[in-house]
Amino acid sequence: MPNIVPFKTFSSIAVPIDIPNCDTDQIIPGRFLRKPNNDPNYHLYLFHDLRFNSDGSEKEFSFNLKQFKNGKIFVSDINWGCGSSRENAVIALKANGIKSVIAPSFGDIHYNNCIKNGLLPIQLSESECSLLRRQLHQNSDSEVTIDLGTQSVTGPDSTIYNFKINSFDKLRLIRGLDDISLTMEYEEKIQEFMIDYRKKHGWAL
Repeated sequence: MPNIVPFKTFSSIAVPIDIPNCDTDQIIPGRFLRKPNNDPNYHLYLFHDLRFNSDGSEKEFSFNLKQFKNGKIFVSDINWGCGSSRENAVIALKANGIKSVIAPSFGDIHYNNCIKNGLLPIQLSESECSLLRRQLHQNSDSEVTIDLGTQSVTGPDSTIYNFKINSFDKLRLIRGLDDISLTMEYEEKIQEFMIDYRKKHGWAL
């Protein structure tokens, strides 16, 4: 299971990704799916075919630009993370230190993979995301602030955008709970059930 860090309020340079329907094969091409998650080069697999030429040189892609290389937030277009269910897409994002993706809509499975791996998917309207991307292109050194507690995003011009998130998903992210640690929250009740079950059904064990 992934090592989940509790999600706290943070500010970062944000990277505009102007790709509608950016699918998981663009986020991480299929030929890299066999790579182990601890591969030291995993960060290079993110957007690999969009970022690099066949000789390894960099293309003019937003995440390659000097002003965006340290960005920890992506602001994307509609239907981010559509396509296959590969969890590797989130692993590649996290390998680059990405903490949140803001988009008008997400592929359902990818959205859930983000939550399970401690990466915050934020859904804002299409017009809001378009405005944010324009601002980021125009003022690339500006930061975006995300506050999960208040469910708000503060844009480069200090405009505040509110977003919705399932209360259970919010709890998981704030407390840094993966599937195992979430289950272990109920360890005492599980132990009580096991003891009671053995007493009542010991003959079946």
